[in-house]
Amino acid sequence: MANLNDQRPDPDVLLAHVQAQERRASRGKLRIYFGASAGVGKTYAMLSAAHKLQAEGQKVLIGVVETHGRRETLALLDGLPLLPPKAVAYRDKTLSEFDIDSALARNPPLILIDELAHSNAPGSRHPKRWQDVEELLDAGIDVYTTVNVQHLDSLNDVVGGITGIRVSETVPDTVFDDADEVVLVDVPADELLARLQTGRVYHGQQAERAAKNFFRKGNLIALRELALRRTADRVEEDVQAYRIEKSIGKVWKTDAALLACVGSGPGADHLIRSAARLASQLSAEWHAVYVETPQLQRLSASQRERILKSLKLAQDLGAKTAVLSGQDVANEVVDYAHSHNFSKIVLGRRHYSWTSVSLHKKMAALAPDLDLIEIGRAVTDPIDSVNERQDSRNQRNQSDDAVPRHRTEFFDNAPSTTAWTDATMPVNPVRWLVRHLRYLYALLAIIAAAIACTPLLNFLHLVNIAMLFMLVVVLVAFRLGRGPSVLATVVGVAVFDFFFVPPRFTFAVSDFQYLVTFAVMLAVGLLTGHLTAGLRYQARVASHRELRARALYEFARDLSGVLQDEQISESTQAIIQRAFRARAILLLPDANGKLQAPAAIAEGLDLGIAQWAFDKVEAAGIGTDTLPASNFFYLPLVAPMRTRGLLAIQPDNRRWILIPEQRQQLDTFAALAAIALERVHYIEVAQEALIYMESERLRNSLLAALSHDLRTPLTSLVGISESLTMSKPALTDLQQQMAQNLHTESLRMSALVANLLDMARIQSGEVKLNLQWQPLEEVVGSALRASTAALAQARVQTALPADLPLLHFDAVLIERVLCNLLENAAKYSTTHAVIVIRAEIDDSHSMIKIMVDDNGPGLPAGREELIFEKFTRGERESATPGVGLGLAICRAIVEAHGGRIAPASSQLGGACICFTLPLGSPPSLPDFDAGDV
Repeated sequence: MANLNDQRPDPDVLLAHVQAQERRASRGKLRIYFGASAGVGKTYAMLSAAHKLQAEGQKVLIGVVETHGRRETLALLDGLPLLPPKAVAYRDKTLSEFDIDSALARNPPLILIDELAHSNAPGSRHPKRWQDVEELLDAGIDVYTTVNVQHLDSLNDVVGGITGIRVSETVPDTVFDDADEVVLVDVPADELLARLQTGRVYHGQQAERAAKNFFRKGNLIALRELALRRTADRVEEDVQAYRIEKSIGKVWKTDAALLACVGSGPGADHLIRSAARLASQLSAEWHAVYVETPQLQRLSASQRERILKSLKLAQDLGAKTAVLSGQDVANEVVDYAHSHNFSKIVLGRRHYSWTSVSLHKKMAALAPDLDLIEIGRAVTDPIDSVNERQDSRNQRNQSDDAVPRHRTEFFDNAPSTTAWTDATMPVNPVRWLVRHLRYLYALLAIIAAAIACTPLLNFLHLVNIAMLFMLVVVLVAFRLGRGPSVLATVVGVAVFDFFFVPPRFTFAVSDFQYLVTFAVMLAVGLLTGHLTAGLRYQARVASHRELRARALYEFARDLSGVLQDEQISESTQAIIQRAFRARAILLLPDANGKLQAPAAIAEGLDLGIAQWAFDKVEAAGIGTDTLPASNFFYLPLVAPMRTRGLLAIQPDNRRWILIPEQRQQLDTFAALAAIALERVHYIEVAQEALIYMESERLRNSLLAALSHDLRTPLTSLVGISESLTMSKPALTDLQQQMAQNLHTESLRMSALVANLLDMARIQSGEVKLNLQWQPLEEVVGSALRASTAALAQARVQTALPADLPLLHFDAVLIERVLCNLLENAAKYSTTHAVIVIRAEIDDSHSMIKIMVDDNGPGLPAGREELIFEKFTRGERESATPGVGLGLAICRAIVEAHGGRIAPASSQLGGACICFTLPLGSPPSLPDFDAGDV
């Protein structure tokens, strides 16, 4: 029995840990000040630590710090050297960003970089600030930084669901997990709200908007819990790393994780459900393991099927499952608990005879530091009791020395010689003869040894002859198994006594010492035969595992280079046929999620069952609770993003699906195939996107070239037509009307060409935004003046609140958006058109919504989003002039400002187009006294 003090850490784990330490030795150290929200004091804590280090004589440099006008934080900047920011030109503006080149040139021992999730301005070396930090760390510079829980990539969706606000700036979790230190800066929700009310977080309207939206008490409590849990997970990883580094084998009870031991009895399901309830009560992670010893590998079919279903139940209830192999259940479970730092082991209660040693006692002796939780027995179903007794009789009736009957030789080219058998199945005469011939071979081996040793009696001592008999016993155990080795041992002792021990040819013994020899020979022979047979069995098991691992390797290698679904289908069918002696059919879905029927439908394949398994993402058919009488096993191919297909398998022997090893390997094959299908899918998506981008680029280039070349003749045509209307002598009425029509159409063509050119410029990125803080009312007024001609037959009303804040936008482009929307509303409305321009601040107080309503026929049903595409019109065939670029230009301009444009519900019964612009924080105007005027 192994002792806890004799345990040694895994050398591979230690080696990986040492290599990781060597890599990190040359890098700088990263400390992250982590908090649940803005205002908890992360920057304050970071600057305080910097002052303390500077007082101790260490050089500190501030790379970038965002104070947000907080007086306490501003005061801490005094006395700390500050790196001048780098000016980055962006859209006719100059932005201040972190100067990484200057920081690397100065090479400080420690640099402070605030707001790790910040996105750098275009034109910077890296798009994200955390990438700047990575470069500093690679250069050997220590970094202190800050980040909020909502900026972690894995929690972005969770926080968005809680607060209703999605944060666009995120940090990969690997950066957080690889940090050398994480300092949690925590403040209760009530205290943080008090800080917000006193202006210590935000100021003015920004504080009011935050209090109504993000900074609600429920949000802050939930964010605080997320931050505490994420920090606890990070600390748990540090604990595990420290235990590995210091070779600490005993469990530290820093986590409430549970380890449930699944047995082969009918009470396993009750234990699993009890463990799941206990884990839920403790809010703890839990694992379920089953240890397969050589004895348990000889269980009957129904017992192994029950074990597989129990493990599947544990998975469905949220556990991570594992099948362990070993000689002793207690040793394997304790080793697993120590390696994963499980402090609590859940066991079922069983009845033991006075000759057996309780598994609980073994574990208690091996690991006195573990908590053993015993689950009481459930009220057993009478059917389960009958099955359990029948399984026990079947197990006793099985030959103890045979190769396990549940294991099929899947990798031989010849037909299988071993398969699942039940006590109810008829006995195969050939198998019965082969099994019992081994005992005959054992007798013949002993007789041959006696014949061979007879001439040597005069030359060898009896001890050496006894050793030769022992050698024959070992060879019999190695070749024929445990039962023949026992027979060879007993017969060998008798033959040695009868033919070689004086007096010969009698079983009488002249010397008492020979009795000791016989006893030793018998004991050594039995023990050696038992050990040899066990090693022979384990060697066969290891051989099968090696073959399964090789099959997985070959399958993964084959899939790594495929580029088409057909290649994946061929490789999958071939490997399953070779590894499992089963027919496999790969079914792939169409664009609507319906599985496509194969070219040749196999007998017994039910597409209805296959579609159900695909839609429900659950296995069906053989060995499941859904239509188990089917001839096929239906296994969904679940990839990280979605279910990519379904594998329909028709085995030669239905029983092998129930073997845990085979099912696990099949699940691995399915996962590899699913990932390969997803990779091929995204390759196709990337190719289509590349083709689309290239076609868009060519189309924009063509439009730009045509528009540029058409503008000069159109300008001339406009001028000539205008001159004709004013020519001397005056034109006749008919000529004057024709000249006026020519002028009008020339202007319309010139506007269309201008739209084409503007769209090409916007799409190519040549248009630079001239962002200025200005009132919306002025831009609306200028848009109405510019659209006077188009709005001649319409009545326009405005509903703009008097307290609208200043907005940060390009006035010329936003005026163009409003002009296009007004012209569209007038163009498609009735003769007495009514158009309303209204604006309001949205519920999140982060955007302003500007809407243009009309009383026209409304947007075409089913085409509300399509009208914003280029060259798409509200009416496919219409006398209304236009080429379908107005709304496309509006979308491009609005999205360039960080807003969105979409249809909305109209108050006038017609169409309504709504676009949003970010509010931002307008600059405060200086205060003037009366005496200054």
